[in-house]
Amino acid sequence: MGVYLPMGPQHPLHPEATLVKLRVEGEHVVDADVDASFVHRGIEKALEHKTYTQGLYLAERICGICNVAHTTCYTTNVESLAGIEAPYRALYLRLAVEELARIHSHLLWLGLFAHTMGFETLFMLAFRDREPVLDLMEEITGGRVTTGYNVIGGVRRDVDPGLVFKIKGVLTQLKERILKYKELFESDPVIQARTRGVGYLSKNEAGELLAVGPVARASAIARDVRIDDPYLTHEEVPFNVIVYDTCDAWGRAMVRLDEILESINMVQYTLDHLPSGEVRVKVPPFFRPPPGEMSSRVEAPRGSLLHYVKSDGSDRPVRYRVRTPTLANLASVVTMLRSRNGKIVHIADVPVIFSSIDPCICCTARVTIFDERGHVLEKPLNELLDMRRGR
Repeated sequence: MGVYLPMGPQHPLHPEATLVKLRVEGEHVVDADVDASFVHRGIEKALEHKTYTQGLYLAERICGICNVAHTTCYTTNVESLAGIEAPYRALYLRLAVEELARIHSHLLWLGLFAHTMGFETLFMLAFRDREPVLDLMEEITGGRVTTGYNVIGGVRRDVDPGLVFKIKGVLTQLKERILKYKELFESDPVIQARTRGVGYLSKNEAGELLAVGPVARASAIARDVRIDDPYLTHEEVPFNVIVYDTCDAWGRAMVRLDEILESINMVQYTLDHLPSGEVRVKVPPFFRPPPGEMSSRVEAPRGSLLHYVKSDGSDRPVRYRVRTPTLANLASVVTMLRSRNGKIVHIADVPVIFSSIDPCICCTARVTIFDERGHVLEKPLNELLDMRRGR
């Protein structure tokens, strides 16, 4: 049966509260599970008590690193529901900022991944190279991480030719450094030993478990929302879907490094072909979309992100639901952590395997409330709290 070994919920494995439950025999992991329920924040319920305009800034804080992906998904969702059409130039600018956010997200992941391997020099180098990207984000949007750039009806600010020239220069320098990191991952014997064959997830397993993002693409599945279901102007901006067939942590790292290069090319292409015109249409702070339902999805840095909204014709949603890519990849990482089919997982491999999916727990945890008979309670949370307090 093995011995139960918990990692977390407070553990250097991951900065967020996560419990990785391991069943081990000696140094080998024979079974595993992940408990991601420690940081539920009630954002979905809070969105039902905010107007659509107010909800945008709450949705942006579902995940700090993926905030651009969330606002892109939110604005696309609400605009489709309300019949609002953002200007063409705004769509191009949204795409450029989305890809810049993907670059800084992957660089953040690269640094943390290096840290889990004990490669502190690469950790520092990755964070050094992320700084110029954050500086660009600040110049474009006004914020380094939480940008507040996407708004319902367009984007908050335009870019001028001087800023466009600077963005291209910074990204050209960054491309040279990413190529060196690729060479490092392809040649360094320590990185190879820590990642090659580690966290194995076959193509069939990734398909059956509905893996998304770099996790799926490192297992030879060419799944990318930007191609499968284009949004913004992705059908006009050329790029390659990066796919590796190594099915391991090394492949997930290489997918992300190659995606940084693709994102650099996409931003440069977008700025070279930026259409003229307005960047925002006027939308009143309080508006009432017609009754109905709408969903939208985007390719966040971690994979497919889904937003769903239901309207009853009022100025706030009846229901708002968010499916994050980490939730979609939890089943895959549990499979990666289990020794099976001749693939042995050691306890020392667990940090590398778990980090290889780029987990974000704060945007993943959800809560369902049941009564004593096991029935799901449908009443709003504030009514339940009032009942409990005897009001």
